Amino acid sequence: MGADLVIVHLYPDLLRTYGDRGNVLALQRRAEWRGFRVDVVAVSRGERVPRGAGVVLLGGGTDRVQEALGPDLRDRGPELAEAVGEGTVVLGVCGGYQFLGNLYVSADGVSTEGLGLIEAETRAGKGRLVGRVGATAELWGNRFDLVGFENHGGRTTLGPGARPLARVRMGGGNNGLDGSEGAVRGSVVGTYLHGPVFPLNPQFADGILKRALSPVTGGDDLQSLDDGPEERAHEHARTLHR
Repeated sequence: MGADLVIVHLYPDLLRTYGDRGNVLALQRRAEWRGFRVDVVAVSRGERVPRGAGVVLLGGGTDRVQEALGPDLRDRGPELAEAVGEGTVVLGVCGGYQFLGNLYVSADGVSTEGLGLIEAETRAGKGRLVGRVGATAELWGNRFDLVGFENHGGRTTLGPGARPLARVRMGGGNNGLDGSEGAVRGSVVGTYLHGPVFPLNPQFADGILKRALSPVTGGDDLQSLDDGPEERAHEHARTLHR
């Protein structure tokens, strides 16, 4: 029998700066604990994303790595756009989030064309936005508390075709100015929060899983899990944001 959920980790050999494998593992385990069959597929340069993937994850990387990936990303654009059109959830974290937009301009002025899956542009700013973030998120009709850690020099501005994933009460968020954090457009989600973000935020992880598993579940709510350890970790992180 085939898998109920295929999770694609895109460029795990290069976009791996902030423990993004932890996000993949959290999604995998939270699906398996509910009895779903999960396959995790690593896809790097020159390799295709398999058809029928439920989730594609892009992690974080340095400016140098992002520039090196530019040509492969441009070639991959139609492939990912087609996947999104078929319902695949695409999640970008930090550098991966920047790739989801239209353009990224590094500190030395090098422009890298993004995937255009979210209407956004990122330009390197002066200094970095570093520290803990506390925010209120809304994803596909569900509101939840969101905590994490940010460390990025880019300043991301959203266009009218994207909306923020969250509003920060503490931290810089997308650009340190407008109070926004991350972005959502259809089944495409971006965030600057890493560390990784899912183990601290089970509601965020389950929101991604519910949508990705909807071809199997018909969109029904997922079975509840005993999230005592995750909730305690979340609450501890939350107290640090006050």
